[in-house]
This record gives sequence, C-alpha cells and structure tokens, in this order.
Amino acid sequence: MVQNFQSLFEEIGGTETIEKLVEAFYPRVYADPVLSPLFEGDIEDIKRKQRMFLTQFLGGPPLYSQEFGPPAMKQRHLPFEITPLRAQRWLACMKEAFQQTGLEQNPASVLFYDRLMQVAAIMVNSPE
Repeated sequence: MVQNFQSLFEEIGGTETIEKLVEAFYPRVYADPVLSPLFEGDIEDIKRKQRMFLTQFLGGPPLYSQEFGPPAMKQRHLPFEITPLRAQRWLACMKEAFQQTGLEQNPASVLFYDRLMQVAAIMVNSPE
C-alpha cells in the first residue's frame, strides 16, 4: 500500500504561506519593545533567512542549509540575550501572524506552532 505523504511545508500551503507568514510576523517583532533590540540589520535579509529556515524546518527544500550550512539555531542565537519573556513574545508575535494570514484555520498549523514552541524553549539562554 502506497501512502501519500505530505510534508508539513506542503500541508500549510508551501512557499506562498511561508511568505505571507514572514511578512505578517516581522512588523510585529520590530514593533515589540522587548524583541526589537535583538533585530539589527537589514530586515529584508532577516526575512529572507527566516523564509529559508521555515521552508526547511517544515520539510520543504533545504534552502537554509544550502546557503548557510546546518541551521544550528541555538548556537547561532547564542550572541543574543534570549530570555523566557523574549521567547514568549516571539511566540505571541508568531501566533498573531498565524491569525492575520489565516494559517490558524489550517489543521496543520497546530503541529507547526507546537514545533515553534519547542524551538522557542530551546533558544532561551539567559534568565530574565
């Protein structure tokens, strides 16, 4: 019996959904006084990296690794003070972006958000 397997990337709507999510997410991050100090540099470059990472993270093409090597997100974020509050605010901004884009209506979004909660917890590297 052959099963039709779809990656989470495909289940949420692929590149188009990732693009919408990233576009809805970053204005929130930059407007959040708790998070904005962490985000310096060209917002377009940051959004491009996030699109590449999320695509790979959800089982799509390994775009991030092809350009930057293994994601190793915890290590890449060590120079930044990521507190439990910042992780919570990051997730809140993502939840709002899910709502704005309609992604929360997709049944696969539950698994996607659960995976993001795991990532956020792993990223914490500083107390409050």
